[in-house]
Amino acid sequence: MELRDYWQTIRRRWKAIVATLVLALTTAGVLTWQATPQFASSSQLFISTSPSDTADAYQGSLFASQRLTSYADLVTGRELAERVADSLGNGATAEGLLGSVEAEPVPETVIIEITARDPDPIEARDIAQAYAEALTDLVEDLEAIEGRPEGALRAFVVEDAEVTDTPVSPRPLRNLGIAVIVGLLLGLALAVARELLDTTVTSQEGVSAVTDAPILGNIQSDKDAADSEPEAVLEDITPWAETFRVLRTNMQYVQVDSETKTVVVSSSLPGEGKSTVATNLAVTLALAGQKVCLVDADLRRPQVAGRLGLDDAVGTTRVLVGQLSLEDSLQAYGATGLQVLTSGPIPPNPSELLQSHSMAELLAQLHKRFEVVIVDAPPLLPVTDAALLAAQADGVVIVVKHGKTTRDQLTHAIERLEAVEAATLGVVINLTPQRRSSRGYGYGYGYGYGYGYAPQDAPAPSKRELKKERKKVSAEAARSHPPGARRKA
Repeated sequence: MELRDYWQTIRRRWKAIVATLVLALTTAGVLTWQATPQFASSSQLFISTSPSDTADAYQGSLFASQRLTSYADLVTGRELAERVADSLGNGATAEGLLGSVEAEPVPETVIIEITARDPDPIEARDIAQAYAEALTDLVEDLEAIEGRPEGALRAFVVEDAEVTDTPVSPRPLRNLGIAVIVGLLLGLALAVARELLDTTVTSQEGVSAVTDAPILGNIQSDKDAADSEPEAVLEDITPWAETFRVLRTNMQYVQVDSETKTVVVSSSLPGEGKSTVATNLAVTLALAGQKVCLVDADLRRPQVAGRLGLDDAVGTTRVLVGQLSLEDSLQAYGATGLQVLTSGPIPPNPSELLQSHSMAELLAQLHKRFEVVIVDAPPLLPVTDAALLAAQADGVVIVVKHGKTTRDQLTHAIERLEAVEAATLGVVINLTPQRRSSRGYGYGYGYGYGYGYAPQDAPAPSKRELKKERKKVSAEAARSHPPGARRKA
């Protein structure tokens, strides 16, 4: 991945990064709030040599320094813990003291610093002081030589332990700062890992990795527009309508040698929006003045009649079984000029009907009568219906759902088409996320292009405001062209 790819990953996965950061901060906050405050108290011991044991002060100091580490280790031992527990006499145990005390030699000195921690600051002081005194006695016992009871080394308490009012833990600012760093790093790592492991189709690169077929359109996610009446929403100047106009334009460049086109619209799996794309594409083509017929050939889960508010009692199945003629089954959709052949009653044998001679004749009639025939077919992977239709059409447009359809699913769908020697005309990425421009104008380049820039969030003027504006314009016009001047002219 290049630097630009990382930046794009952050932009796409910023919600996951923020969620990880919030989780880290919440965890750190809860642990900090629940932690018992710990107070620390320290005492210091000075280790010296006996003058009668060495003639050289430097050698005596070096000798003492070499023994410091050993004595510091004795502080965390059980022998000294038992002595301190006996001296405290407050019910303290050696096991409880072992984990609350630490000792460190001060670098380049002969001083040992003993630090005790406890929820009670007074107890912390008493433990540190008791350890210092106990270590003094232990050093004297260990260094004693027969006939010389003062020993080669001696320990002196040079700084008594004191009570501190400020707890050494927890540290809220430090904990939250660490949580921010860990949360960001973990969030970025998860985002990059998810991006690398993500095999869903979200861009041109994802489609190019599977097929050479072009991307004909990117249909943005707009639930309100998808649930609205297609005729009304597609005539408006909206991002939703504009994406289908782009798709309509791109469709003109596929199969350019054919005066009429029969195009099957399908997807890999259900729920990817192929019926929505097929319906709105057909309406958009019809609004441009082309003779278009939309055929609902999804004889298992038909959607067209419900979307367009048409009668589903007549349609494809009744034409195929010879109950009705094509002329009697076609229905006009509003004032768009679009002719629709709904699915009709759901048959028990949809695959047999779709590969029948009657279906081939029906497509041939539609091909002669209309400039464009859009066939809404079932998904490619669950059933073979779409492949059967694709073999009789000029090509297939595959609809993939942004961030949902995987490359493997798209690959298998195209393999189904190649098995019947059907042409893949292109891919439509459906439900792409909406994006605002940096200046807040429109979508992408702004769908107000040609009509002046207008911020999307600007409220529409009320009737009273419009009335005041008209009066203002009329008054300015009257001042500029008074009646007398007009008669004089």
